[in-house]
Amino acid sequence: MIKDIETVREFYLNFAGKIDNVRKHIARPLTLSEKILYAHLYDANQLKIYKKGEDYVNFRPDRVAMQDATAQMALLQFMNAGKKKSAVPATVHCDHLIQASNGADSDIAAAVSSNSEVYDFLKTVSNKYGIGFWKPGAGIIHQVVLENYAFPGGMMVGTDSHTPNAGGLGMIAIGVGGADAVDVMNGMEWELKMPQLIGVKLSGRLAGWASPKDIILKLAGILTVKGATNSIVEYFGEGASSLSATGKATVCNMGAEIGATTSIFSFDENIAEYLRRTGREEVARMAENIAPYLQADSEVSATPSKYYDRIIEIDLASLEPYINGPFSPDAAVPVSEFAAKVTKNNYPYKMEVGLIGSCTNSSYQDLSRAASVARQALDDNIPIAAPLIINPGSEQIRFTAERDGLIADFEKAGAVIMANACGPCIGQWKRHADSDEDNTRKNSIVTSFNRNFAKRADGNPNTHAFVASPELTMAFTIAGDLRFNPLTDRLKTADGREVMLKAPQGEVFPPKGFEVEHSGYVAPGTGSEDVSIDPHSERLQLLQPFPPANDSDLQNMTLLIKVEGKCTTDHISMAGVWLRFRGHLENISDNMLMGAVNAFNGKTSSALNRLTGHYEAVSTVAKQYKAMQISSIVVAEDNYGEGSSREHAAMEPRFLNVKVILAKSFARIHETNLKKQGMLAITFADKNDYGKIRENDYISVDTTDFKQGKPLTVILRHADGTTDEFNANHTYNELQIKWFRAGSALNKLKIEN
Repeated sequence: MIKDIETVREFYLNFAGKIDNVRKHIARPLTLSEKILYAHLYDANQLKIYKKGEDYVNFRPDRVAMQDATAQMALLQFMNAGKKKSAVPATVHCDHLIQASNGADSDIAAAVSSNSEVYDFLKTVSNKYGIGFWKPGAGIIHQVVLENYAFPGGMMVGTDSHTPNAGGLGMIAIGVGGADAVDVMNGMEWELKMPQLIGVKLSGRLAGWASPKDIILKLAGILTVKGATNSIVEYFGEGASSLSATGKATVCNMGAEIGATTSIFSFDENIAEYLRRTGREEVARMAENIAPYLQADSEVSATPSKYYDRIIEIDLASLEPYINGPFSPDAAVPVSEFAAKVTKNNYPYKMEVGLIGSCTNSSYQDLSRAASVARQALDDNIPIAAPLIINPGSEQIRFTAERDGLIADFEKAGAVIMANACGPCIGQWKRHADSDEDNTRKNSIVTSFNRNFAKRADGNPNTHAFVASPELTMAFTIAGDLRFNPLTDRLKTADGREVMLKAPQGEVFPPKGFEVEHSGYVAPGTGSEDVSIDPHSERLQLLQPFPPANDSDLQNMTLLIKVEGKCTTDHISMAGVWLRFRGHLENISDNMLMGAVNAFNGKTSSALNRLTGHYEAVSTVAKQYKAMQISSIVVAEDNYGEGSSREHAAMEPRFLNVKVILAKSFARIHETNLKKQGMLAITFADKNDYGKIRENDYISVDTTDFKQGKPLTVILRHADGTTDEFNANHTYNELQIKWFRAGSALNKLKIEN
């Protein structure tokens, strides 16, 4: 049965007519992204040409997806909205709270036991409000969405930064914070700055060791982690049509690593075939009937420079496999140059663990290509040098792969098959389950994941994590040496022969079709089930509204911390063991900014407590300031809030009485999350003014005349009695200023209701 089929039928019944109307008003050829965006305007009467990168636009997405770690806070907010049912189809996926340790069966059992309170909450809330629920072990949110919900031309938001995975099926899918998801589930306008458009022309076809993953790894090197901020990346060209639907999804998934709002491919036969193979023949047929509407107009393809803000060309035929890292997903190097980089930088060349799977690379095609490399080692009697971990993307993928012998191939190579969950990709990895080994030693791992920030996988700041395709990860696992290049180097067999690994081979689809016995899906019931939260719970806590803004609170704020260097949402609100508190704002606030580097002492989790004169944990200092009703401010550098969509990184400072984040620049999702929670997010008009901030400063921001497009004045009062003054910019529009004044977007909604 196709889930939510009536919604999809209604969508396709009206989509072509909407595009015809858009084309009549816009009066020019349209890119695919523009077609989908304009067709999803909240109010069709507001149809006009919006300025890319400037105008805020209200949209009406078709659905919402939430993973369990972020769903808790999103649904706690939704419960306060007073609605009886989600206004759009929505789902919850239990994929983040399962720790990878000993293997799927024991790990899922342990997760169900330790997280029972949270799972019960999510299940009962889902049932009450008409939300689909996917049980622990059912799969990773993005793979499950791709297999069951994504459809060409649609628009969805998801409370995870890798929601754009669904762009592989021609859908505008955007990662958001929980407050944004709540807006959509309430049937309200969902606001987004009209994105700019980056066109990536793909020519030729992949061959040999090259894979779809290498497209986005190369592109990350070109654009860097912030090069696509506030942009949609739209892929086109003959090379795009040659990629499988799951290959397209891999490329779109990692668009989050270049800051893209989302990424998308046009509808083609490969997408139609994927829909049919996953039991959605009717969806494929409806899409095929309006195929030209689900593609960029022919004039766009003919002269792309007229319609995209930037064009990047990649020749797939000459594309080398890439390996990116360490510590940043845009540190891109082709495999032919990687050994030299390892040697030059003195990286630990022993490859200690290979990890294959995650939401980025856990399709049947991914597993089959990696398994073909593993079989070569087994057939040629080549010793497997490093441990191997496999995380299938869904129960459907795992069950089918086991039936077809792929799981057995991995197990013969020594692999541990973990749960169909995120696991090590998000720090849910008990790497040394039976060891007290110091977790600070230098070491190297290779993953087919998407991110490799310091501490992300295992909490060790010195784990050098490198991102590659599943097949290249498998090759490094066999070799156990980062200086190995499978395209040119030989490996020794157990009997002393030297052999080369052949290029991987794999099936796009399982020859016998997909199969699953227990998908893990629970449909919502009658909505009569009560939802209760133990007031003494350490995991869940009902939310209290944040107070409205008071201009006087922004006068003479104490500097909490001046952050130096990269500060992602992992630095602001770590995952790993902290995931257990994602439904309890007070408890999770204990991790606030614990990974941020203090510019004045070079240490993490260290801030000067002006009340005691001692350095203490950032959250400890903030709690003392809050208790004394002292407002504080955080100062940071570029792309603050890069990475995950987790809104806890915005809610924790808000909860601990931080009033302002002053940064050189913000990552898109995080800036929106700050605005939604009633925070003031501002940027240095002159980035050099960052250097004027001193550790003992009192900082004031004048918001008495807070208006759209008008800079704010920042005044620094230094300990020596001198002052500095400079301008700070902001991107708040009139509605967002009302959120700020009300104390949060949810407060504004309650006032209106």
